[in-house]
Amino acid sequence: MTTPTIITPAMQAAVGVVGEQQVATIEHGAILRFVEAIGDTNPSYPNIAPPTFLRSLGRAIPELPDAESVPRALDGASQWTYGPPVCPGDTVEIATTLHSLKEREGKMGAMLIADYVTLYVNQRGETVATQRNTVIRMGAQT
Repeated sequence: MTTPTIITPAMQAAVGVVGEQQVATIEHGAILRFVEAIGDTNPSYPNIAPPTFLRSLGRAIPELPDAESVPRALDGASQWTYGPPVCPGDTVEIATTLHSLKEREGKMGAMLIADYVTLYVNQRGETVATQRNTVIRMGAQT
C-alpha cells in the first residue's frame, strides 16, 4: 500500500523554479533608518549597509502552490553567506528558488520541509549575499 504524501504534484513542479524577481535600489536614507531602528552605531553605516539590511528589501519566500493544504508555517532556519558590501546607489536583484521539498512525520502529524535559496546580486553581477531558508509547513490543527 502506498503511503499518502502531502507533497502535491504542483508543489513538486515548483522545485527548481525561480520565483518572481525583485529589484531594489539601495538608498542612503533607507540605510540610515534601518541602522537607527536596530540601534547599530557602527561608523561604517550608512556608507555601507549592514548585512541584515537585505532582509528589509522584500519578500524572500515565494508562494508555494497548494499551500492551503499545509496552512501553518514556521521559520525553520535561515543561513546567510555574504560577498561584497552593499552601498547606497547599488541596485540589487533578488531571486528565490524553491530548492527542495521533503516530508517528515512529527508529533502533530505530517510536516512539509521546504528549502529555499535566495540570491542577492548587484549591478556588477556580484553575489552580495546568499540566503538559505527552511520553512516547515503543517496541516490545520484539528
